[in-house]
Amino acid sequence: MQGQPAHPAARPGRAGRPGRDPVGVRDHRQPRGGRVTAAGPDLLDGVAGWGPMPTAAGEFRLRPVDPAADLALLAAWMNDPAVDAYWELAGPPATTARHLAAQLDGDGRSVPCVGLLDGVPVGYWEVYRADLDPLALHYPARPHDTGLHLLLGPAEARGRGLGGLLLAALADRILARRPRCEQVVAEPDVRNAPSLRAFRKAGFDRCAALDLPGKRAALMVRRRAG
Repeated sequence: MQGQPAHPAARPGRAGRPGRDPVGVRDHRQPRGGRVTAAGPDLLDGVAGWGPMPTAAGEFRLRPVDPAADLALLAAWMNDPAVDAYWELAGPPATTARHLAAQLDGDGRSVPCVGLLDGVPVGYWEVYRADLDPLALHYPARPHDTGLHLLLGPAEARGRGLGGLLLAALADRILARRPRCEQVVAEPDVRNAPSLRAFRKAGFDRCAALDLPGKRAALMVRRRAG
């Protein structure tokens, strides 16, 4: 899996360049459900408390982003050409900071995280409410659908099947911790063959091709068994 396997670019309204938005300008529907915390509504059932996920490669964990402490690392990853090919966030740290600020805007629909494998940062993940995102206008969304965007940052983390292992572990954890969620979804660019392989390895089915603003995407869906 090379670079960013799921999300082609930042969304307008979440920082980043216009014209490469996979789903259009972020809508302004009111959040539905979820409890309100000091940081805003919790619409994703406490991502920070989902705990470690065992995998064949080691213990995987998501840690919500600390914008100050993590900025230099995330900006370095965004400037890797393999990542920038899909995220289009190369540039000074301020470019990454704007993207993070939009993710952390307090409405609770997206939780940006650093992915840790045995305590070592290996990627950037966004767990988001797909049913409350403009993506829901492009597929038959169900209440509480959970979406994923991700990139593997270090070059040595790519090309060895790690993406599929981590995706499978996280999808399992989402369905275990979010009982109202019936499916986990993603929309990788149809040209991103490593991403598509990783999602298939993780048990996702390719259900449709979506013509989204800025890309043609493969709708990948992992449904709850039974």
